[in-house]
Amino acid sequence: MAGFNAADYLLDRHLRDGNGGRTAVVTPSATLTYAQLADAVHRVAGGLTAIGVRPEERVMLCMVDGVELLTGILGAMYTGAVPVPVSTMVTGQELGKVLADSRARVLCVSTEFTTAAREAVTLAPELSAVILDRANPLDFPGVDTHDWTELSTSDPGRPFSTWEDSPALWLYTSGTTGEPKGAMHRHASIRAVCETYARAVLGVRADDRFFSVAKLFFAYGIGNSAFFPLSAGACSVLEPSRPSPQLVADRVSTRRPTLFFAVPTFYSALLASDIPDDTFSSVRQAVSAGEPLPGVLFERFRARFGVEILDGLGSTEALHIFLSNRPGAVVPGSTGTAVPGYDLEIRDTMGTPIEAVGEPGELFVHGPSTAFGYWSRYEASKRVFQGEWLRTGDSYVRNPDGTYTCLGRFNDMLKAGGIWVSPSEVEQRLLRHPDVAEVAVVAAPDEDGIDKPVACVVPAAGRAVDPAALIEFCREGMASFKRPRAIVMVTELPKTATGKIRRNIIREQVRDALRPGALA
Repeated sequence: MAGFNAADYLLDRHLRDGNGGRTAVVTPSATLTYAQLADAVHRVAGGLTAIGVRPEERVMLCMVDGVELLTGILGAMYTGAVPVPVSTMVTGQELGKVLADSRARVLCVSTEFTTAAREAVTLAPELSAVILDRANPLDFPGVDTHDWTELSTSDPGRPFSTWEDSPALWLYTSGTTGEPKGAMHRHASIRAVCETYARAVLGVRADDRFFSVAKLFFAYGIGNSAFFPLSAGACSVLEPSRPSPQLVADRVSTRRPTLFFAVPTFYSALLASDIPDDTFSSVRQAVSAGEPLPGVLFERFRARFGVEILDGLGSTEALHIFLSNRPGAVVPGSTGTAVPGYDLEIRDTMGTPIEAVGEPGELFVHGPSTAFGYWSRYEASKRVFQGEWLRTGDSYVRNPDGTYTCLGRFNDMLKAGGIWVSPSEVEQRLLRHPDVAEVAVVAAPDEDGIDKPVACVVPAAGRAVDPAALIEFCREGMASFKRPRAIVMVTELPKTATGKIRRNIIREQVRDALRPGALA
């Protein structure tokens, strides 16, 4: 097989082309050129080898976005090991669970998360070493402790002779089947997402500057902040802190990114904030993923900030976006068309492709970046990875213009009066009301045990919500059977670490909303 190493593709290739002096990454505390970043990655690779990490062994990283996390991911790939970046929002129990599941021998951790890491270490008997991002006297029971200085000052390692199908990266996801599972990606998949979505859709250039609200431990974030900018010889702007509208506005104003990536809930938060209307003047293109972007959010953001948002659909199992709108040709409320290199099918409950326009079904995708399965999850892998096709778990419909529109998760669809209703359709209608900032529509049983739509609404700042008026607003704008039967006011919607609405929790919260006297 032909040799190929994703870290060499992302870094050393630029040095061979004479572009080592270009700025590769900017953080609040450091700016590195491609030559400096490559040297740091080579030394981390050498340091990992020195402490006994072998090719194809897992290296787990629970770290803030910064030079250490970026060089840890790339250094592990460079030396033939498999980086496993994980959420920094996990508890010690949750970290211990994925640490033991992955059978990682090394855990790299930011000092901020050492409390969780100490608990996790006790749950992972195969772990042999912990590496802290900076010197810290803290010891971990039963394992060797190192700090990043040891890695960053090591003799440079050499690229391992990986090939296109060698394991390159694991990303843990609950995906479509519940428990956390490690989606296993190959080296060639990293190049694939760069050449398809980044190049063919975004048109990335060497003079671009990338800034992503989604962090490096997400599939969405690692593409935005690592794979895409480095593949183009461009610059990545990394931010270690948790994002807020004001922090993001400050970073955008000072770092002047040309490409900005976020999720719908964060775009909503930006619109609800008082940041200046010219905040995104440097941005040539904004991107949204994680959940469908309501057309009304697209319109409001473009009207206020003057920037077009490309809504796209991707998944951890596909590594990044495979269905997307196109610059200058956005169809608001849709997810656009297939990214070049990917094929889509909508299938019914029997798995038969649906050819008719406008008929809903479950979306399947075939393309070059699909993971080759879940680690040690045979049954889950069979359900999701079906031959050359990936089952997304999303309900979609193909429109007459060839675009695709998301109707929600396949198991989130609900019936009212025996007719299927898409939660996203009702949500988009409610978001057009000036009193509504955020909304989630779920099913709740009425007094007869029949499921009906219920809307959980976060009021817009300074607004008072009239439930009856909102229900009437829906009745006027869509078929009456789709209207929510109750409006439940909340201060915030429960969300996952990626910003997705946790509908299972909302369903539990509103299960009695339609019973007599529940909202009195």
